[in-house]
Amino acid sequence: MPILAAFMVPHPPLIIPDVGKGGEKQIEETRIAYEEVAGQIADLKPDTIIITSPHSIMYSDYFHISPGSSASGSFSRFGASNVRFEEKYDTALVDRICQLAEREGFPAGLLGEKDPSLDHGTMVPLWFIRRQYKEGKIVRISLSGLDLVRHYRFGQMINEAVEDLGKRAVIVASGDLSHKLQSYGPYGFAKEGPEYDERIMDVCQRGAFGELFDFSEAFLEKAAECGHRSFVIMAGAFDGKAIEAKKLSHQDVTGVGYGICTFYPKGNDKERHFLERYEEKILKDLEKKRMNEDPYVTLARKAIEKYVMSAKRLTIPEDVPEEMLDRKAGTFVSIHKFGVLRGCIGTIAATKDNIAQEIISNAISACSRDPRFDAVSVGELSYLDISVDVLSEAEEISSKKELDVRRYGVIVSQGSKRGLLLPDLDGVDTVEEQISIAARKGGIDLNKPYILERFEVIRHE
Repeated sequence: MPILAAFMVPHPPLIIPDVGKGGEKQIEETRIAYEEVAGQIADLKPDTIIITSPHSIMYSDYFHISPGSSASGSFSRFGASNVRFEEKYDTALVDRICQLAEREGFPAGLLGEKDPSLDHGTMVPLWFIRRQYKEGKIVRISLSGLDLVRHYRFGQMINEAVEDLGKRAVIVASGDLSHKLQSYGPYGFAKEGPEYDERIMDVCQRGAFGELFDFSEAFLEKAAECGHRSFVIMAGAFDGKAIEAKKLSHQDVTGVGYGICTFYPKGNDKERHFLERYEEKILKDLEKKRMNEDPYVTLARKAIEKYVMSAKRLTIPEDVPEEMLDRKAGTFVSIHKFGVLRGCIGTIAATKDNIAQEIISNAISACSRDPRFDAVSVGELSYLDISVDVLSEAEEISSKKELDVRRYGVIVSQGSKRGLLLPDLDGVDTVEEQISIAARKGGIDLNKPYILERFEVIRHE
């Protein structure tokens, strides 16, 4: 049996009367819509309520599924310890999801439980649901820092598990919208905030799930949303299904967006295999890009492909331009996949006899030795977007006023520690952000004396 329905809901603790203490009245429209969602779930009488939450245990490269047979939680951290929950997990469904993930080599499972207590992203929906429907077990699923494609694929896997076991299940996609809607909000204002809310509510009320892939990672970060990946998992669970979507509410009165929509499947629709279509588009775009790539990127790509497929180092091809053989310079090789960084390794100054050797060495390191990621696999090669930066010699500067995030990269040094950030990166718009990120990468305390250097790059894409 396919998933019965799904619900896009926010999770402001404020909406719980014992937490809000009257403050919940300012989001009355959201409360009324939430009550309607709870009533619809009660009418469906599901065996299992699957809740995707951004406030469960979250990892950059892994989807955590809460283990065990049960869990408890309360709103004690929000001053309402009397509001408590005791929930049983649907262990059969959890086991099946884990089996499917293991079969596919997909990064999801029961590992890494740090706190078994229910989080507020799970408990806020449950507060409404349990007032109208006491039955049914839950499955609590975290998001991850992985790309949107894998969140969508995880949704497909969840639906497959539900169908395998014949469960009557609903999905509750818990997530607030932008946190940057008003200057008085928790994160201040950014123009991307209201833009995100307008776009996501339009996409969801139309059930246009393929458009969820059109939100870039840089844009999502600037909007400071916390639900997009939750909504993408939900969308994946309905892949290939016609959807009846309905917007119940959207409010912005606290500086945070709260949106509620309902989604009901209405049979198969071969035009709604959105992941398949998105991957086809990506491959077509990359193929076109590779037809026009310059020799620097071609060399990096060949080095990556050679190493991934054979674990051997590429010999410099005969057609490499003389300028790559006659000059020395530091280089960075960056790899992206589905718009998310997949590896980036480089050298601040030359370490090899020429630029070509520098690129080959750093390309191999970027695809296999970046400590933030697993090594690139053969199956990923077609989806890689590669760029090469050739660095000028760094020069020390006396003030951050001599920086420009679009023109200069920055090196922050403190004793033996050094952190570097390339120029003109998506999502990095100010010198302060640039310095902060570089310092964080180098483990540098900006409250203590540090040295700034700048450099320029020639970027090859």
